[in-house]
Amino acid sequence: MTRPVTVHATTVVWLLLAVITLLSWALAPGHGQSQATPSIPITLAVVALGALKGRLIIGYFMEARTAPRWLRIATDLWLVVLWGAVLGIYLW
Repeated sequence: MTRPVTVHATTVVWLLLAVITLLSWALAPGHGQSQATPSIPITLAVVALGALKGRLIIGYFMEARTAPRWLRIATDLWLVVLWGAVLGIYLW
């Protein structure tokens, strides 16, 4: 069984989510006056960061870390299907 999340851990995760958001924004092409062009490596990185953010939000802010194991597995599978579908649609 996992330990309850402390206020300190929640604050650290919140800061990490903010950093990931800024990193995703920085990776996006088209800042300034240059034209944005599609990039598979950048898309893969942003999708991976989005999946990580989803996992952190579900675990720390929706309290899935302390949920039964079946629910933790179900949320992880849901994230894999969701982000896999997003990536599949983009690459198709």
